[in-house]
Amino acid sequence: MSESFFAPCPRGLAGVLAEELVALGALHPEPAEAGVAFTGPFDLVYEANLHSRIASRILWRVARFAYRNEDDIYAQAKEVRWRDHFSAERTFKIETNAHRSPVKSLDFVTLRVKDAIADHFRGALGRRPSVATRAPDLRVHCFLDATQCTLYLDTSGEPLFKRGRRDHTGEAPLKKNLAAGILRIAGWKPGVALLDPMCGAGTFLSEAAEMSLGRAPGRLRSFGFQKLARFHAGAWERALARAERHEKPMAPLPIYGSDLYGRLLDHARQNLRDAALAEAVTLKQVNLLELAAPARSGILVTNPPYGVRLGEKERLARFYPQLGDVLKRRFAGWTAFVFSGDPDLARLIRLQPSRRTVLYNGALECRLYEYRMVTGGNRRKPPAAAPRR
Repeated sequence: MSESFFAPCPRGLAGVLAEELVALGALHPEPAEAGVAFTGPFDLVYEANLHSRIASRILWRVARFAYRNEDDIYAQAKEVRWRDHFSAERTFKIETNAHRSPVKSLDFVTLRVKDAIADHFRGALGRRPSVATRAPDLRVHCFLDATQCTLYLDTSGEPLFKRGRRDHTGEAPLKKNLAAGILRIAGWKPGVALLDPMCGAGTFLSEAAEMSLGRAPGRLRSFGFQKLARFHAGAWERALARAERHEKPMAPLPIYGSDLYGRLLDHARQNLRDAALAEAVTLKQVNLLELAAPARSGILVTNPPYGVRLGEKERLARFYPQLGDVLKRRFAGWTAFVFSGDPDLARLIRLQPSRRTVLYNGALECRLYEYRMVTGGNRRKPPAAAPRR
């Protein structure tokens, strides 16, 4: 039996997420602004949660219906056979989001869906599950558009970018699924040299190393689907066993990271050590302006500072043209990807990007700039000829 799912992701990554999900067995992917709808058998939740690096969650659709007001939502939500999906001994939480919905209060909708689930259990079993605002066993997601209400059960639990361990981070770290999506947009593949010359906590490096070693990102954590009535322990154990068989032995990889600041490099080193990746990645404390390319060709990807690590914007305005000079002089044969939340600073690199991709780091609109560093190409642009935003 085919089920319907939705996988939210950072805005801008739906296209590469659809490709990833299809490779995992998803059918009929429909990319949207901030996620992908798809279909497949229920067991697909095991593969998608275990292997997706780009999705934030895997949501299983259990109901969709037209509504006009909160009473309609309550009545239809109560008709869902919640008792077939989880037991009355489980705790749950409702999360509600809307786009162009006519309802006046999302909090009231949340309350009505909660009441509907409780009343369904009470009417069918004479007892009801409890609500838990922190660490619930299960999460129910309610999404409203102008005319339709969709109810999902969250098969992930904690967001998928939480890989099962707590990382040491600096200021404004990238979420792991955003970093993985950027690597996919960049076209990086295992075996291709990768350099992050301002690596901070090392998120790009650890994601690339795990991909190279064939490690499933969800192998160390638990999931929401394990508390659903349809959970099949044997199927899950087989999925884990398949993932383990695809893992490769530890070996040094052509993955390189550096940073000007020792304390940030210490964060990266500790994160790699905690993830058992320290032997795979080469780290060096060095100023980017003095860095040489570690291979004849490869992909450079970085999230340079825009106001924190290197000081005020005036200092950064001097640094970005130097970054462009270094890329041009020392990285011929490489393709550079610069992720920036400040288009004014990115423009100061003074190289002609071959591609711009709009992405979002949380609510912040950012751009991923691609620069193909070909000898004699990427000529310096005068400041007056700034590209349109």
